[in-house]
Amino acid sequence: METRPALPNPPSALSRRLSVVAAREHGVGPEQLPLIGIDADIFDVFYREHIECVEGFVVRRVGDRERAADLTAEIFLAAIDSAHRYRRRLGTPRAWLLGIARIVVAGDRRSRDRRRVGEERLRGSALLDHDDAARWDARIDAAARARDLYAAMERLPDGERAVLELVALDELSLAEAAAAAGVRPVTARVRLHRARRKLRAELEAADQPNPREEDRP
Repeated sequence: METRPALPNPPSALSRRLSVVAAREHGVGPEQLPLIGIDADIFDVFYREHIECVEGFVVRRVGDRERAADLTAEIFLAAIDSAHRYRRRLGTPRAWLLGIARIVVAGDRRSRDRRRVGEERLRGSALLDHDDAARWDARIDAAARARDLYAAMERLPDGERAVLELVALDELSLAEAAAAAGVRPVTARVRLHRARRKLRAELEAADQPNPREEDRP
């Protein structure tokens, strides 16, 4: 029977204040990350530190602002729920969080076509005012070229595509990408090499003119 890791013990008032000060000065580190699920101030620092990164991750893969807002919120909720299971071997806090983001976005991609009926849920649009909507539109427009590349990557095997996305689109180091994808660094390196080679060949082939079109008057 699997034993679930215990939740961290509530810190004393002094240690809590010291943790919050350290997080605000240096960011939420591996020692403090498990506390984001039980300490609102630590989570607030963590959220502000990583929201731009997570929003960028999402809009490079999603072209709809309401769905992007929903997914961003789901990613941070999932991080809160699983923070007590974080261990250093899972990578840096950023890599760990993007690993969660990858799972959430992939799960949404698989299930969104099946969400036609059922209980109506609160949508991100209900939380977006005019300024929020404009900000999401601007980010989605700016990420359009990245999404075009992502569409071309869809034909790669899942494992190779995941590592390439994390390195090329999300600008993670190879070690961080390996942690986010849940594989060893050497495996990530091999997958990245294969993915780049296949994608380069596909893009070069797409750039070649169609002989039938050349023959047209």
